[in-house]
Amino acid sequence: MAKTKILVIEDEPDLLEVIQYNLERDGHKVIACRNGEQGLSRIRTDNPDLVILDLMLPGIDGVEVCRRVKGDPVTRGIPVIMVTAKAEESDIVLGLGLGADDYIGKPFRPRELVARVQVVLRRGPVREATNSPERVVRGALSIDLLRHEVRVEDVPVTLTPTEMRLLHFLASHPGRVFPRAHLLSRVIGENAVVTDRNIDVHVRALRQKLGDHSQCIETVRGVGYRLREDGP
Repeated sequence: MAKTKILVIEDEPDLLEVIQYNLERDGHKVIACRNGEQGLSRIRTDNPDLVILDLMLPGIDGVEVCRRVKGDPVTRGIPVIMVTAKAEESDIVLGLGLGADDYIGKPFRPRELVARVQVVLRRGPVREATNSPERVVRGALSIDLLRHEVRVEDVPVTLTPTEMRLLHFLASHPGRVFPRAHLLSRVIGENAVVTDRNIDVHVRALRQKLGDHSQCIETVRGVGYRLREDGP
């Protein structure tokens, strides 16, 4: 069986070595890059199965790398895990909004990164995320998993794969409250090494994209989230 090909873009030599060692020990083939320009070139030529991307890079930074990867029809399907030393939630929301599939903050344990990689690689197509109907309509909101298309009042809304899974799952069970841990297991993965804050970040990004209709996703304090039964 061919090894999974993972491209790592990280400018810190010691950290790059640690990441490469642990991923290779887990059975992956690793392509190591030290800057954004080199990383973009290797993404196009090597077509990796996943990209691990540091946000703070010399020259072309990680945000711009992510923007270009997810903006290119040829490469947008490649999963991206951001590695960031930035603690501001706005930076994480920005990366997820560009299409990144997950993030991990520095410092991190190598096994945590390996676990995140395993989860992202196991996800498969968006339509496999739930057993719910592939097209769901709630009020002014329509979600089509096969087309990867969301519309609110017939206006297209661009979502990341994780945001799509989250919104589709909530819309498939209107009015029902789901704890954060349950949402994490359904839209991110049962074995993901994540925190409640992870799902909060995805909900915040989703609400921003829904704009005036953000209130359709309700927070139930101390429990989790639900989609209003009447939708947007």
